[in-house]
Amino acid sequence: MLNERLGRLHFWVTLLGAYATFVPMHLLGIAGHPRRYSELSGVQYVSAMAPLQKFVTVAAMITLFGQLVFLANLFWSLKRGRMAERNPWACSTLEWTVASYAADAGLAQTPPVVNHGAYEYGPTAGDKDFVMQDAPAT
Repeated sequence: MLNERLGRLHFWVTLLGAYATFVPMHLLGIAGHPRRYSELSGVQYVSAMAPLQKFVTVAAMITLFGQLVFLANLFWSLKRGRMAERNPWACSTLEWTVASYAADAGLAQTPPVVNHGAYEYGPTAGDKDFVMQDAPAT
């Protein structure tokens, strides 16, 4: 399992970094910033946009940092992370009834008995808000 704190950090840094990168780029485009010039020194009005260009560069670097957080989380979790439970997200669908590292045959080895729909909700669920597909019929 991935580290949840690092996952949340990755999410927020990526979300805010992406917005901080692409919204100012949109504003630069609205202001008339040319897209495909390799040398912008000859275009006088672009010099007024330099602070926003620098902000976009810093925001892109922050977004890159968020991706490095994800990679660090991934490799740390591969080495030292805790093993996932049988059904860590409490999903009700059949693929979670098969043991991890299922044989090549998958569900064909021991077909599950399906008593409920994939997304069945209601009072028969007990303390959960859904019924597992392979739960006994009531």
